[in-house]
Amino acid sequence: MPSGRADFGLRIFNPDGSEAEKSGNGLRIFAKYLWDHGRAKKTTFTVDTKGGVVECQCRVEGGRMGFVTVEMGHATFRAPEIPMNGPDRDVVGVPLQLGDGTTLAVTAVSVGNPHCVTFVERLDDGECRRLGPLIERHPSFPNRTNVQFARVGARDTVDILIWERGAGYTLASGVLLVRRGLGRGAKRPLRPRSRQGPDARRRAHDRSAPGLVTPARRARRGGVPGTLSPEFAASL
Repeated sequence: MPSGRADFGLRIFNPDGSEAEKSGNGLRIFAKYLWDHGRAKKTTFTVDTKGGVVECQCRVEGGRMGFVTVEMGHATFRAPEIPMNGPDRDVVGVPLQLGDGTTLAVTAVSVGNPHCVTFVERLDDGECRRLGPLIERHPSFPNRTNVQFARVGARDTVDILIWERGAGYTLASGVLLVRRGLGRGAKRPLRPRSRQGPDARRRAHDRSAPGLVTPARRARRGGVPGTLSPEFAASL
């Protein structure tokens, strides 16, 4: 879609029909699509999203794009900028009481869309599926939130379980992996491990321009049969 402030424009919709501000995985998929289909004429270009303008840098060898770096923008832990209701403060290790009486220490952070991270001693899929929706829809988060359960495996390795806003239990996510490093004050590239398996390293050295450095490969090709529903078309 056209943009007045970037090379390209992008809108992202979740499976439940809600619109996401930004998606790290979605942006690198979009970047590969633009390059493979000849829409992008330069290896570095910008994309306008609901969560702000993002720069994509494609690594091209032999005419093929194999890796893309997505600069996600400034990271913030400030409650009003996430947004999260309550006092204006950095939301780091703050207690959050859930509707079932469970209290968790959470860290909330955003680089354009809200994420809530809780560090645990043991990862449990059942707990992720049970607590994930309670955190996602907690009244403290007016726009709802993505949720991650994280366990630190080593100085540069973090194991994660993901409950994604508008999608539910998710095998992997890109933006949140940057958050994980920032939340723990990472000084080096991270090796996140989700249920999908080890991911490429994400750069997370500072809050000013956290980046995702990941491979991008086409797995499927398909199309949308027929026409868009009038309701969906009207929302675009």
